[in-house]
Amino acid sequence: MNSRILHPGRRALIALQLAAALLVSPVTLPAQDGQTVRVIEIQYAGPASVSKERILANMRTAVGKPYSSQVAEEDIRNLYATGGISNLRIFSEPSGDGVKVVVVVMTRATVQAVALQGVDKLKEGRIRKELTVKVGDTLDEAALEQDRQKIVEYYVKKGFSEVDVQYKVDADERAGTARVVFAINEGGKQVIRSVRFEGNAGIPAKEIQKVMKTKPKGIIAPFLKSGRLNREQLDQDIVAVEELYRDRGFADARVVDSRIEPVGGSRIDVILKVQEGDQYKVGKLGISGQQLFSEQELRAALKMAEGAVYGPAGLRADVKAINDLYGSRGYVDLQVIPETTPGGRGVVDLVYRIDEGAQSYVQRVNIEGNSKTKDKVIRRELAVAPGDLYNTVLVEASRQRLINLNYFSKVEVYPAETMIPGRKDLNVQVEEKRTGSFNFGAGFSSIDSFIGFAELQQTNFDVTRWPNFTGGGQRFRVRAQYGDRRQDFIIGLTEPWFLDRKLSVGGEAFYRSATYVSDVYDQTNYGVAFNARKPLGDFAAVRLEYRIENIEISDVDEDASQVFQDAAGDDLKSSLTATVTHDTRDNLFLTRKGHKVEFSAYTAGGVLGGDVETYGFNLEGSKFFHLPWDTILQLVAEFGVVDTTGDGDSVPLYDRLYLGGANTLRGFDYRDVGPKDEDGEPIGGQTLARFTAEYTFPIITKVRGAVFYDVGFVSADSYDWGGDVSSNVGLGVRLDLPIGPVRLDFGLPIQTDEFNDDGGKFNFNVGYQF
Repeated sequence: MNSRILHPGRRALIALQLAAALLVSPVTLPAQDGQTVRVIEIQYAGPASVSKERILANMRTAVGKPYSSQVAEEDIRNLYATGGISNLRIFSEPSGDGVKVVVVVMTRATVQAVALQGVDKLKEGRIRKELTVKVGDTLDEAALEQDRQKIVEYYVKKGFSEVDVQYKVDADERAGTARVVFAINEGGKQVIRSVRFEGNAGIPAKEIQKVMKTKPKGIIAPFLKSGRLNREQLDQDIVAVEELYRDRGFADARVVDSRIEPVGGSRIDVILKVQEGDQYKVGKLGISGQQLFSEQELRAALKMAEGAVYGPAGLRADVKAINDLYGSRGYVDLQVIPETTPGGRGVVDLVYRIDEGAQSYVQRVNIEGNSKTKDKVIRRELAVAPGDLYNTVLVEASRQRLINLNYFSKVEVYPAETMIPGRKDLNVQVEEKRTGSFNFGAGFSSIDSFIGFAELQQTNFDVTRWPNFTGGGQRFRVRAQYGDRRQDFIIGLTEPWFLDRKLSVGGEAFYRSATYVSDVYDQTNYGVAFNARKPLGDFAAVRLEYRIENIEISDVDEDASQVFQDAAGDDLKSSLTATVTHDTRDNLFLTRKGHKVEFSAYTAGGVLGGDVETYGFNLEGSKFFHLPWDTILQLVAEFGVVDTTGDGDSVPLYDRLYLGGANTLRGFDYRDVGPKDEDGEPIGGQTLARFTAEYTFPIITKVRGAVFYDVGFVSADSYDWGGDVSSNVGLGVRLDLPIGPVRLDFGLPIQTDEFNDDGGKFNFNVGYQF
């Protein structure tokens, strides 16, 4: 990439400036200090683009005050600092009973125009947004160079790694103006065909590629911005590759060469040559200075034992393990110093020298920086309190809890000395950020079709604090959705610490109108719900919800069967649902390991009132296995039953169970698996069971492939586990895009009923699944 600066057309201007510098060099001629200034005369060597008033305003020398050569030197510095003056001189000469001060000024040219030449493949308006130099500004060479570099960086970001940007200044000395021209040679837009490695015997190329952001062009490169050569990014990738090698024990590894090889057209190959050197392992391992724990106890906490690969990441992890072991016992001042010595070729002898310090307890908890958030909102997230052992592991967990609130842009926790031996203050320093948001957008799925939404949300709400309503740690949201097949409105408020206890209590009012639930009728639900949720340890929780809603089935087709005709009308449903969840997933968005098991049971009618008298339960579990090469196996099973209670004749259509669609059996239409009427329309059932096995694998960064198998049945009667089985296999793609995660699935039925065809179904979803 050529980044030379050409300055043609400026030689005359430079010559003029040099000549002026000889005549008006910034030196103050000797004068009699202390004499009164009678006159200040401003003389211009060139256009008067800086007013006399502005010059005088930046000078301490003034009429009527004693003249000082030292003050005059300060005036020179101040005037240069205004940025509008390229050269000046201040001197004095006798004038009556005082002195006359003469200021000779050469001003900088004013930018009259900024032109871009050679722009062809990108939009000129977008490039201009990178510029800071504007028409009317004082000409500034440093600013021009910064803008030139910004243009280069923008082109490189867009894939034009060979761009050449130069600027020139066409000056009009008489008018004191200048025309700036950025000359751009865009070059070709290079596309990376492949990234290869030479000399990488110790680490497979696939693992090295994972730490690099420089990627070959993929099939969805426009979305992921892959396949573009950015030399600055490549330099950062080289550092990342060397760090990977050091963490794998190759302490002497270096990327000794990086090459770009054209392969035809605009395509290139990127080649990194690696010199690995020896892989180092731990030889002798020693620990000294410990008193609280035995050497065997400390060794048990270390991952990098004798004979293990030695690397900086492993060393940091083991130092942290020792710190956590002592920190959990209140040893805040612990110092762990690892010392290494050569133990032969490819061997490092390692000794951990420990200075335990003294055990400490918490004296006070001091909170600073929370101008909006109430103190109690922060204190209730802390796992330590005054009088407790200063457990650094719990303190770090408290810091992470505060970060997870998403109320603060910065959270720091640290100990502070007190006048009491063995006591330390816990200081919590936060920087608040905006917690309110207004979002709007649109989405699409194969179930809901197109839908637009708008949402107002405040995650740090306080219903009692008028008029700002912030700082209480409550969650408030209003959301409206409108689409071809669905219209929703919801307003809700949640208090996560009801009565200052770890008990979440909330409520919502809702309205939902949907046409996607059936081809022969529409369904509308509106009402209110109240819920309470209580954690049971770190992974489990129990939730109780009371819901009262009006459910209307309307616009039933005239030729629909009698089961749909009988269902038309309004029902008032009053229900109570209890749910128990156990969730150990490592990540909610891309789970690699762990499980989630959820059991829920509900009852409607009876003492709760309403028109609907039903009950039901549902058990769903998912298990994730992280397999080699970052592949993931997910197993899902679900069982459900619904039935009537009391005088209920039959389970209403809206309470029945269905399968089929993007979230269950993907080879079938939505709700199309299970009992049907004589016309083949789904009427749902009262017993459900399904199983899914899905195997995903990485393709490139943020893109995973999927292979899946779905099987299940819906029986007409409750507790009938012998329904007709439907199943499908399929392929899919998982994309992590800026608009959100996207799931694309194609399912092909294997077992079907008489009404389902055996053709494949395509499913498209945007959004997270929890």
